[in-house]
Formats: sequence, structure tokens, C-alpha cells
Amino acid sequence: MSLRVMTTAAGAEFGGSETFFVSLTLALKRAGVDVHAAMKAFPIREEAFRTGGVPYVSAPFFYPPLDFWTPHVIRKHAREFRPDCVLAFTGRGGHMTPPGDYALIGRLGGYYRLEYYKRCNYLVCITPDLVRHVVEGGFPKERVFFIPNFPVIQDAPAIDRATFDTPKDAKLALALGRLHKAKALDVLLKATAKVPDLWLWIAGEGPDREELVQLSKDLGIHNRVRFLGWRTDRSALLRASDLCVFPSRYEPNGTVVVEAWAHGIPLVTAASAGPAWIARDNDDALIAPIDDVDGLAERMRAVLSSKELAAKLIANGHKRIEQEFSENAVVGQYIKMFETVRPGKA
Repeated sequence: MSLRVMTTAAGAEFGGSETFFVSLTLALKRAGVDVHAAMKAFPIREEAFRTGGVPYVSAPFFYPPLDFWTPHVIRKHAREFRPDCVLAFTGRGGHMTPPGDYALIGRLGGYYRLEYYKRCNYLVCITPDLVRHVVEGGFPKERVFFIPNFPVIQDAPAIDRATFDTPKDAKLALALGRLHKAKALDVLLKATAKVPDLWLWIAGEGPDREELVQLSKDLGIHNRVRFLGWRTDRSALLRASDLCVFPSRYEPNGTVVVEAWAHGIPLVTAASAGPAWIARDNDDALIAPIDDVDGLAERMRAVLSSKELAAKLIANGHKRIEQEFSENAVVGQYIKMFETVRPGKA
């Protein structure tokens, strides 16, 4: 019997969970799963699904209890498509996806309120600590699965540094993430000021943009810092960089960690929950304490000044991708879960 899966998601136009919703849906399609999507529509998602051959329906996903239309749209499409499983992304996706003749699975990429997932039959968490979070919150352990994220590797060459007025021979660090205090980009800017001649690209958008731009000016490094805005060409940016830096104060997962490994870029990260779980200090990454400007700067200098250290981090990160975080490995775990929990199999 073929496997039929529907994915649902609300969320913002851009963001980590929103991006992985698209990536996993397309990966399931490539793996031979009959997959449909129900989503809050944005042009970037619609284009990705049209190109990837994934049928989808759009729904407003307004905040409940005012939105009666979204559950109706999902229920109607489910009656027509008859999925074995529905995988709901984001808190609102879990809250607004109605139960039906399928296994309803909520996917948690953060420490979300469990009341959003009270309709779900099962939960899938992307880190072991999130499993702890939901089990301690009262969700039955036997109905919780741990499946990590995989990195998306785009078939694109390194972006020309001249695009962002950056010298071809400069040492270049890349940070990927929302411009928000949780991402500790202020710490990264202060650390960059302590690494002479290091250029920094920050790819992301968010509420702290003006504050961070001003900080770069106050530190006297604005001439070697580039704020790129939200980007969809992460592979091209990573391939153009000498170092990936991930300084988050709060990070439940850390997809950037595996993205750096997948693209052969040495990684320096802070010891927030997700990266501290994934990465191994002085093996496949260098890990600094959270909010430690001097520690972050020291580790950035260490990688940039030692080709041997950089090569070791890259090689060991590549091994981790092959063994634990490849698309095939992660999608295989999702398919195994779907086969286990679909009606008639659980």
C-alpha cells in the first residue's frame, strides 16, 4: 500500500520551521511518498511546491477561535486526499489542523506550549531535549518520536563576494539567523571587532536590524560588516565563506550547525541547547560559552589562523552528516514513523 501524507503549516513567510516545512515536504515527494500540503500561502512556498510537483491548498491560518475557515479547508482536502498521516508544523499548524481518519502528528522545532498540540495523536521532536520537554509536560512517552533535521544543499556556486562589496581575499565569516536578541548577533559583532581584518556577512531579517547596524557603527566595524537581509541562497553564501559562526543565546535545534558541515565550512558556535547537543567541541566545531565575547573571538581566530584545525573540523563534520543528518537518513526515519502510526498499523 502506498503511503499518503499531508503536511500543514502556518507561520511567517520566513523562518526556520517554515523553511523546513517546505524542505521536508519536497524531500518526501522525492522519496516516493504521495504528499500534499495545506498552508498559509506565500509566493516562495507556492513556487517551491509548483516546481517540486507537490499539490497544495491555501488557508488563512488566522489565530483561533476567530478562524473557522482554515479547519474547514484542511478537513475538506483531507476527505478528498485521504491521507494516512498528517504532519502539522508550527504551533498554529498543530492547533488548527483538525483530527480525522488519519494519524495527526505535531512537529516541534522549539519549546512550544503543548496546548497547541492537544489534538495530536503523536509528536515528533527535533532534539532529545525537546522530547524531554514534551514528556515532562505530560505527553505519553510512547507517542513521542525524535527525528532531527537535515541540511538543504542547493546546487549553486559560491556567490561572488563583489555582490556585497567584500574583498575576494578577505577572511569572511557568515552568520545565518533572525535579527533577534535570542540569536546573540550583538555578541558576534563585538567579537568581530576583536578579530582584525575579519569581514562578516549576516544573513537574516528581524526586529533588531537597526540596533545591530548602529552597534556595528559604534564598534567601528561597519565598513566590514554586511547585513544581507533574508536570503534563500544559503548554499551560495556558505560556499563563499571561510567560517560559519552561530552565537545564539537560545537555540533549541541548530540547523545551521549541520548546514555548515554539509557545505564543508568550519564552525564556531555558542553552547546553547541545540548546538551543544549536536556539535562536539574541538572535534567537529569549536564551542564558546553563551554571551562570551572574548571566547567567541578567540575561537574564531583559532580557526582562521590554523588550516589544520579548520580541516579537522570540516572532515569530522562531514562524517556526522553522512552518518546521522543526511536527507536520506532523516526522511527514512519519517517514513518509518508514518508506516508505524498510520491507522491500522499503530
